[in-house]
This record gives sequence, structure tokens and C-alpha cells, in this order.
Amino acid sequence: MTVYLVGAGPGDPGLVTRRAAELLAMADVVVHDRLVPRALLDMAPDRALVIDVGKRPGLARRQDEINALLVEHGRSGKTVVRLKGGDPFVFGRGGEEAAALAEAGVAFEVVPGVTAAFAVPAYAGVPVTQRGMASSVTVVTGRAGDADPSSRPVDWEALGRAGGTVVILMGMQQRAEIARRLMAGGRAAATPVVVVQWGTTAAQRTVRTVLGELGSVDLGAPATIVVGDVAGLDFDWYASGLLAGRRVVVTRAEDRAATLVSGLEAAGALVVPVPVVRTAPPDDGGVSLSRALSGDEVGARPDWVVFTSAVAVEQVMDRLRDGRDLAGVRLAVVGPATAAALRARGLVADVVAEPPTAEGLIESMPGAPETSEPRRVLYPRADRARPVVADGLRAKGWEVDDVVAYRTVPVSAGELSPGLLDDAAAADAVTFTSPSTVTAYLELSAGRTVPPVVVCIGPVTAAAAREAGLTVACEATDPSADGLVAALVACLGGKGTPGPPVR
Repeated sequence: MTVYLVGAGPGDPGLVTRRAAELLAMADVVVHDRLVPRALLDMAPDRALVIDVGKRPGLARRQDEINALLVEHGRSGKTVVRLKGGDPFVFGRGGEEAAALAEAGVAFEVVPGVTAAFAVPAYAGVPVTQRGMASSVTVVTGRAGDADPSSRPVDWEALGRAGGTVVILMGMQQRAEIARRLMAGGRAAATPVVVVQWGTTAAQRTVRTVLGELGSVDLGAPATIVVGDVAGLDFDWYASGLLAGRRVVVTRAEDRAATLVSGLEAAGALVVPVPVVRTAPPDDGGVSLSRALSGDEVGARPDWVVFTSAVAVEQVMDRLRDGRDLAGVRLAVVGPATAAALRARGLVADVVAEPPTAEGLIESMPGAPETSEPRRVLYPRADRARPVVADGLRAKGWEVDDVVAYRTVPVSAGELSPGLLDDAAAADAVTFTSPSTVTAYLELSAGRTVPPVVVCIGPVTAAAAREAGLTVACEATDPSADGLVAALVACLGGKGTPGPPVR
């Protein structure tokens, strides 16, 4: 039985350590702070108990309650991850939790994390030390003393005399007083200062000022304040992207949304993941698909298999030993993303639809050859797929095995994180990738405001959105994740005012 005190880093999920990721992947219980990114919590298994102990106004848990919670779960014999923002031993009260565990006889391990004190200035283009400018750095909390009676007061005047770089965490509430006392200790009013809110995330905002003007900086918490000559440097490298500050709702099923989410985040968007549908097996458990693949009922395997989604590829391949079971069978796909799913399984499509739509797939397929034996096409599809593909192939002379390979099932509100639908209602844009996502999202929203910019992956989805009463702002010319990102950039081009990251 071990409790792992794990640093979650400063906000960018990519800065988490390999050890932290390993522990999250096998956790039975995750006890996390308020500012831990949702992407890190998603690393935990579905079976894991996830407990939010974040301190927030009006809902603050006492530290002794958190300590008792860790001891209780630590004694249960389960793998417990205490996920703390930044580094657990840098103003994270990890030392208090370690002391409580040690006193209770519960084994623990400390997994250091990247602290905001160094990472956030780096993302703002500021090195905290620089030869010839600063050979020392002091990291201090702005909540000590009057703001936190349990802590020893900070001698700000002494820090003002000491020179070097001062990095202040949790200091925005006291910023004017801190500046006054640093100047009283000898720091010049013209000393460069950088204030960074939501550092290392797509919501990062940076204000450059001087010590005498620090009190007038209008940024909220969480923020990191850097005081010293190095704050006058600006090695700008962190490109926040064309969608910086824009909050975008992704409604795609969780197991199919990774490419879209990563593309949006690379463009700087703040993604609000609201997976309104999920993929489920067909009602018969896949029996019909297995029989169609084997050809037992008709005495021959199909001549072609036509795929209109990556999920269909997965459903078919999961029922085969490997690609050799399709030897001699030709393969057609609706577009590049589905072709990539085949390549991931070691197969190359014979036909890639152009344009990448159901209609384009029919146009790209050859007609059935004139033979005495019927020529067959297996079409594994979603339960709610349009009849366009099956009907079009039959019109070309093919005998079509039209088989439900998977179902698209709406999720219930109880399956979503609390507050997620409210976060979505406040977003700048919402993306829809199928008619089913439109229907499911509107049902779950239950009268909430729909984001003002509606972007759809293609004409069929756009038609469903309009039929539901929505105004479609943009439609992807390329029906793919990349196409959706490009459509959003066209609609929302230019940077917005960042809000907080979605947690």
C-alpha cells in the first residue's frame, strides 16, 4: 500500500513526467487539486475513483481533511495517486501530507513535478537566471504573513535589498503591497516585471510592466510574477496559435476525438470535451459481421469491403486474425482518415473516395462486372448510417451485405463531468461531426445557450444542424479533423480574449 504524491506540472499536460503518467495509468484512487488539467485525469483507468479536493472560495477543504482522506485510502491497499499542481514540495503542502502519511505508517513516494516558478517564466520567454543579469533566484509565496497567518511573514524589504530574480507565486491579491515593500527595501520602481496568468496553457496571458506599476496589472489568479532585470528579456517562442483564447466544444465520441482535440489545441484553442455519443457493439454482438466476413452463408467471401469510418475498420479487423484473412478482397474507403486507419492495421485501400463523401465513394467505386455469379460488397456501417452507400452500390450492380457493425449511442447527462454542459454553453464555438452529435448535444443541453459559432464536418451534418434550428457558421471543405480546424480558423480567425483552461 503506497500513496504517491505526484506533481502534475504547471498546466500544460505535456510537461507531466513519465513516472507520473505511469502511476496515473494504474491508479485505483486519484485525489486531485482544482487546477489539475482534465487531460491528466483522463490518464487514469475508468475504474479509478477520482476525488476533487481542490480549494476554491466557499468550498475549501481543510488540509487535515485531505490528510485523513489520503491515510484512509492508503490503508485500503489500493494504488493512490495524490495529484498536485506543479511540484508537491514547492508551495504544494506536500510536506504536510507526507508527514501525515508517515505518522500513520502509510508508505508514500514523492514524484516531483515541473514547478510553475520556472516553467511559467520560460513559456513567457523569460529565463529566471541569466549571466551578467541574475545569478540567483528566490521563489516566494505571496500568501505568507497577513494573507496566511499560519505562515512566517516574508521579509519583502530584505528581498528588495538582496538582488537577483524574485518569482512570486499566489501573489496577485497582495501585489500592490508586495511592490511597495520591495521598493522600500531598495528595488527601483523601474525594475522590470512580468506577470503571467494561466502559464503554459493555451489561455496564457502575459503583461509586462515595472515594479512601480505592478498594483495596476489587471490579471487574476493563478498568476506568476517575475521581478528583476531578467523580466526585461523577451525570448518569445511560445506560439499560442490562430485560435488562441477561443473555447471550442468537441462533441465527438471520446474514443474518436483525439485527432480533433490535438489539432484544436495545437491551434491554441481551449477545448471543452463534451462527448455526447459513444460507440457500442451491435445488438447481435457482431455475429452478422463475422458471418458476412467468412462468407459461410453464401459460400464465398466478399469481393470488396467498403469502409465509411475508422470505427468500421476497427470492428472488422478485430474479428480477423490479421490482414491475411482479407487476402484477395479489395478495399474501399470514404477518405484519408479511414485510409489511415487501414494503414495502421497493415492494409492499403484500393479505392479512396474523391471527394471524401458517401456520394464520392459511390462515384469512385467501379461497377460490378458482368458474370454469372453475383459479385458481393460487404458494407459494415453504423446503425444510423444513411442508405446512400448501400443504395448506390446496388445501383452499380453489386450485391450488398449491409451489416450493422456498431451503434452510436447517446450518453446521459450523468455520464458527463459536473458543470461541463455549463462550460460548453459559455464557449465560442461548437463542432459537430455527425447528425447524431447534433441531436444528442441539443438533448443534453436542455435549453442552455448553444455557442454562437456552429461548425460542421460536412453537408449532411450541416443539414441536420439547420433542421434542428441552428445557424451553421462554417462547414469544413475537407470532412476530417484537419478540415474542422481549418473551418474554425476561418470562422474565428484572430485571437480572442483567453478564458481559463477547461478543467
